[in-house]
Amino acid sequence: MKDLYASDALGADNSDVSAQFGGPGMRHSIRPRRTVIDHEEEFDGDLASEEALPTAAPAVSRYIGDDRAPRWQDLPIATPGPGGDMPLVDDHRNSAAARAFDLLRTRLRQTTLEHRWVNIAVTAPTSGCGNSFSATNLALSLSRVPGSRTVLMDMNMRNPGLARAFDMQAPGAMSDLLSGRADLGKGMLRVSDTLALGLNDQPEVNAAEILQDSATAETLLRLRASLQPEIVLYDMPPMLEHDDLSAFLPQLDGVLLISDGTQTMARHLRECERMLEGQVPLLGIVLNRARASSLPKYA
Repeated sequence: MKDLYASDALGADNSDVSAQFGGPGMRHSIRPRRTVIDHEEEFDGDLASEEALPTAAPAVSRYIGDDRAPRWQDLPIATPGPGGDMPLVDDHRNSAAARAFDLLRTRLRQTTLEHRWVNIAVTAPTSGCGNSFSATNLALSLSRVPGSRTVLMDMNMRNPGLARAFDMQAPGAMSDLLSGRADLGKGMLRVSDTLALGLNDQPEVNAAEILQDSATAETLLRLRASLQPEIVLYDMPPMLEHDDLSAFLPQLDGVLLISDGTQTMARHLRECERMLEGQVPLLGIVLNRARASSLPKYA
């Protein structure tokens, strides 16, 4: 599978976006886990593989019925505001970045449906790679599939940012939702017929401990059993800076890794793959801010 690129930023006339995310943009592939390139100078090579994806046990909810749990149509509806702090593909549907997210969406969706995978983490080796940006725009792209159901959860409890991205008021703390102290029907918001959000308004220093709590696993089982989503995307903290992702691995079916063409090194990717080896499939590497020389030119 060939890597794909977005050659321009979201919103060509937005200089802030261009400086932060675009020029030249991103590339990605959905691929099986394999050894990452051995030399940093090879970073711009094709990261894809034609091998079959690794087999994993299908995600099956062990939760048995709860008449009090909210159904999809019962979730409170909220409208994103106009002042979000990151560019959204829904506002720039004709950009190359939007098309790249759409192709990433299609590849991811085909893979998850084939293997019956539901729980996908979006993370990065280090801070500043754009994983919240990628998780948000991937969720928006997924939500445009008619009849689908996507849930986006702000699991970066140390530095929550999805409420700001959507310019919305979070209904409460994610820690309260995961622990069961907050009701699912009040802690989740639906922004369309196909997209629901789990937002957070309170940073949490004990994030890794919360993610390992059995109450968190039970809450997420209830969420999936009641809402019946096709995909749940978890926006996670950087892998190499905190143990949150490692703590959350038992809940995951796969991981998307976001790298940055201006700061991510090959050794960062190798270390991330070592952490995932034998536990959860690495579904793909998304490269933000690729160098212009690495991008193919199209007429």
